[in-house]
Amino acid sequence: MYKIQTLNQISVKGLNQLDREHYEVASDIGRPDALLLRSHKLTNEEIPDSVLAIARAGAGVNNIPLADCTARGIPVFNSPGANANAVKELVAAAMLLGSRGIVEGIEYVHTLDNITDEAELNKILEAQKKQFKGNELAGKTLGVVGLGAIGSMVAEMALTLGMKVCGYDPALSIDAAWRLSSKVEKIDALSTLFARSDYITLHLPVLDSTRGLVNAELLKVARPDACVLNFARQEIVDNEAMVKALENGQIRKYITDFPNPALIGRGDVILMPHIGASTDEAEENCAIMAAEQLRDFLEHGSIRNSVNFPNVLLDQPDGVRLAISNQNVPRMLGGILTVLADENINVIDMLNKSRNDIAYNLIDIECSPSDAVMQRLRETEGVINVRVISS
Repeated sequence: MYKIQTLNQISVKGLNQLDREHYEVASDIGRPDALLLRSHKLTNEEIPDSVLAIARAGAGVNNIPLADCTARGIPVFNSPGANANAVKELVAAAMLLGSRGIVEGIEYVHTLDNITDEAELNKILEAQKKQFKGNELAGKTLGVVGLGAIGSMVAEMALTLGMKVCGYDPALSIDAAWRLSSKVEKIDALSTLFARSDYITLHLPVLDSTRGLVNAELLKVARPDACVLNFARQEIVDNEAMVKALENGQIRKYITDFPNPALIGRGDVILMPHIGASTDEAEENCAIMAAEQLRDFLEHGSIRNSVNFPNVLLDQPDGVRLAISNQNVPRMLGGILTVLADENINVIDMLNKSRNDIAYNLIDIECSPSDAVMQRLRETEGVINVRVISS
């Protein structure tokens, strides 16, 4: 029986992926095998020694201490793409809000609550509606920064609206490239994308290389009528530089899902309360993906969509499987196999992959290892943890 501790309210459809015959799931549980969370700010001290894996029902993992988890041999899973459609639809709404005086028009109508005569109301609306005139999206250029699961869907959506689309992503994966329409023009320099785009939408993770990426220098080369949309992460945009760009007329409008005191109250900014993935469908999809990834890891040792471990997928074992994480240094695999060979344990199948400072091994063997073998493996220098998985 595996024990899963939930640190946030998780969609029932996600929890249903963990059958109660093999899983105990609760918010208060002793010595859990895994943690399942959404936005809970997790500290290293909160992670019991029993935890083998952590899964977040969402894309970002800045609320999880990744370095500490990696050092302890704990893979951290996220749910990339599960909320992509929800974010895509909100980006579409944001572009419409940024192209026409929709918000301003709605706010204006609410100021007319003292008028009781419908004819008089219509006369005023006809006279004033010109101040809310905007532009159509068709024919405009959308620059998409980051062409992953969300960015590629946003690009496709913009094409169906009759927009021209250019994209920038120096880390574009092969899978993402296959998903991308040939009509999306690939741009090699971010400054070129900013200079050519009427609308610029950001879809990047927070990394050292992306923190403060949209800065004063980049905003200076943007078109003066450009609208910037940020539904990725607050840290990607330098808010101080953005305010100055708005004040200087370098940027026409900024629309973001990450309110900041410096932005509140500005007429050239539209702020949303972090609702990019706030749909029932997105929460369900994220929970289902996170639960499935925990189940595959606990039952088979498989790793998919980990942000700190390599993807390692090996066919379901017929017998006994060893799941071993170790420091990514030379001769580790040889040392592990030597321990098995010394005990005349035959290896049926295996897969070894590494990612940065961590390596992970799935080794299928003919028979269950003795306590002595397990002790030798755990004492092998560089080995972080060892787990036996039986079919």
